[in-house]
Amino acid sequence: MNPVPQIRITKATQHSLRKDGDYILYWMSTYRRTGWNFSMQRAVEWANELQKPLVVLEILFCTTPWASDRFHKFILEGMASNFGSFRKTSVVHYPFVEKEAGQGKALLANLARNASIVITDDYPTHDPVQMIRDAIQEMNLLVEKVDSNGLLPLRITDRLFKTAQSFRRFIQSALPEHLQHFPAPNSLENLAVPAFNSVLSADIMKKWPPASAHMLQGEEPLPAALPIDHHVHGTSTQGGSEAGESRLRHFIRSLMSQYAEKRNHPDEDGTSGLSPYLHFGHISAHQVVSEVFSHENWTPELLGSKALGQREGWWGMTGSTEAFLDELITWREIGFNCCFLEKDHDKFQSLPQWAQTELLEHAADPRPYVYTLEQFESASTHDRLWNAAQTQLVVEGGMHNYLRMLWGKKILQWTKHPEDALHIMIHLNNKYALDGSDPNSYTGIFWVLGRYDRPWGPVRPIFGKIRYMSSKNTLRKVKAQDYLSRFGSPEA
Repeated sequence: MNPVPQIRITKATQHSLRKDGDYILYWMSTYRRTGWNFSMQRAVEWANELQKPLVVLEILFCTTPWASDRFHKFILEGMASNFGSFRKTSVVHYPFVEKEAGQGKALLANLARNASIVITDDYPTHDPVQMIRDAIQEMNLLVEKVDSNGLLPLRITDRLFKTAQSFRRFIQSALPEHLQHFPAPNSLENLAVPAFNSVLSADIMKKWPPASAHMLQGEEPLPAALPIDHHVHGTSTQGGSEAGESRLRHFIRSLMSQYAEKRNHPDEDGTSGLSPYLHFGHISAHQVVSEVFSHENWTPELLGSKALGQREGWWGMTGSTEAFLDELITWREIGFNCCFLEKDHDKFQSLPQWAQTELLEHAADPRPYVYTLEQFESASTHDRLWNAAQTQLVVEGGMHNYLRMLWGKKILQWTKHPEDALHIMIHLNNKYALDGSDPNSYTGIFWVLGRYDRPWGPVRPIFGKIRYMSSKNTLRKVKAQDYLSRFGSPEA
């Protein structure tokens, strides 16, 4: 097992390692998986070096924004999957479901008191960054944040990219070196430390009891008193690494070869369906890419020799496979680049200046319809296709990728002000989508308003030179009749 690259490790405190601690503590906050995980690998490195047991703390907080039955169900299924994996090892897995504000932070602080070092995950959006900052304020030991987000490390550049083409060119220049440094598929195989003979403090276990196996497996309902949104129900999408790997392998074997042809058609099962698993850390982008490489019998010798930023041809694979990798790497990781380097990545003022100018110059243009948040949320507009997309979001926790663009464009057109449109898109997406609050989700939302795009003519009311989309034209381009029958209201 190669060591974790230093560029992926950040000291979050200025304190020293405590060699007399009882164990290594890995606070699994974002990468909720046992393999293909640089954070887990780093924790194993420290455990082996210090010959200390490894404790993995996995907390499900009740106070995160938009916490609901939907997200709790999906995360709990992932915790159950991890619980099963850890049972085969000497790792002490501590799954904890917070029942009131502050419990998780207090448990973490108490476990940290007896640790030699705390390892945690380095995720760039506001809420995880603030959560870690708050949690470690009073810790007087070394805390390391480890980046296992994507194929490129977050800190590989301080350049904030403004277009996909320029970022793609950068990827083609910088990525080959990092294709040699993937996380271990199962770093726990390399764990060589004594078993943790002394049980964790009885006082800690009593005050903050670990989640029961029944709760993790969904056999015990979430308490009604849990302060989360019980109106956003769970979906049929199963969470966890095993479910994510099953979906990945189905996609690679049965769907990837036709990805470029079918991905834009709602009536086709042409997309990967991996975004919830990537968002909650149940699978890794490294694992996805590794399995694609294996399926394609790909080797680095097939890479293009010049970094021109082209969409196809650089990887030396089929067009469909390269289209998928472009979505997974270029479009996913440009979102991480933005969230890491732009502190206002979820604010209107982070848009390109030309886009802000266009939107504000046309902010007072008459709207053909103006809907409230409640009308949008209940899919009560005049547009059958838009209503179908919103219904799918509410019911299934996701929306077809192509229709998500139309969904956002119409919210812009049917609200009083572009900043209102932005707030509504973020609220609906983060409340209902299983991949909500993800850097990639913010990329999609802000693309609607001009991020990573260019001015388009002719100038239109409301949009100015922002790219325009209509339901009528969309229905000409894509196959969506079955989709409308499934999610749309009957035609008037």
